[in-house]
Amino acid sequence: MAAGSRPAVTPLLKDELDIVIPTIRNLDFLEMWRPFFQPYHLIIVQDGDPSKTIKVPEGFDYELYNRNDINRILGPKASCISFKDSACRCFGYMVSKKKYVYTIDDDCFVAKDPSGKDINALEQHIKNLLSPSTPFFFNTLYDPYRDGADFVRGYPFSLRDGVPTAVSHGLWLNIPDYDAPTQLVKPLERNTRYVDAVMTIPKGTLFPMCGMNLAFDREMIGPAMYFGLMGDGQPIGRYDDMWAGWCTKVICDHLGLGIKTGLPYIWHSKASNPFVNLKKEYKGIFWQEELIPFFQQVALTKDCTTVQKCYLELSRQVKEKLGKVDDYFNKLADAMVTWIQAWDELNPAKADAAAAALANGASK
Repeated sequence: MAAGSRPAVTPLLKDELDIVIPTIRNLDFLEMWRPFFQPYHLIIVQDGDPSKTIKVPEGFDYELYNRNDINRILGPKASCISFKDSACRCFGYMVSKKKYVYTIDDDCFVAKDPSGKDINALEQHIKNLLSPSTPFFFNTLYDPYRDGADFVRGYPFSLRDGVPTAVSHGLWLNIPDYDAPTQLVKPLERNTRYVDAVMTIPKGTLFPMCGMNLAFDREMIGPAMYFGLMGDGQPIGRYDDMWAGWCTKVICDHLGLGIKTGLPYIWHSKASNPFVNLKKEYKGIFWQEELIPFFQQVALTKDCTTVQKCYLELSRQVKEKLGKVDDYFNKLADAMVTWIQAWDELNPAKADAAAAALANGASK
């Protein structure tokens, strides 16, 4: 090897991870991400007018699906995929053939850490997913598996192996992920606080999951990552990732899986219109006061041993308990069932493998 030269570094999980991007516009933002994303396969889910051509910078390996493709692939079951809403991204989760998925919005740019270095968000997500979570006992030094940290005194040794990590939830600098009322009263607020921490969300604790900088183990939790019925023809929007997060957290708690939040950060470049957001969120702001207690109290039975079984049981309870709140939740419960049916049709082997993996993990 020549003096000073370095061996080529193979990107982490290069052949095991898909990047899913929902969009209505040309993907010029990928140029900034090229050093980090180019080795990976992209799944682009085009929302809106399917006749519009979306331009992707040269050199990226990608497949692109528009609404016509979704209808062709899923047939009548395409009704479970939202239209004119970024919730359509979950179609990309369904058609992926990889073990891991990273999803990012097209207004999210590369952030810099406090030293001024570009943050490789994908690399940090992979580190989060490949190390265990600690949902049963909080570690006051946060993630004990990170370099320079460990379990603190008093942490039970019986829990130090942790549990598999299903989800890595990243954060954002610049434009915070606020709801419309908060946007309206704090129009100039920007998030400049970089907190160098990753932590496991404790068992029994819900959280607001943001889908703009999110990674997950698709084989472990993928069928729960349904972003609901939002957008065109629906009475609600901007609760797609919230819904997926609440469902996913309840199922992870039941199956003994972990969810991490914190690093990595991305730079959220653009604030959406708070008045438009208020129209989308209006019903959700009221409904969530009943949705949160529902998810806090929901119980899954012992025979819910796979993500699919958990999700179907959850859909039954959504119809039974939330159908009284609004008829929308009856439609959503039906769509949850359709989603699982479509997932299993496109991923028959994966459904069997996930069941076996979970059974094997429970027996250890």
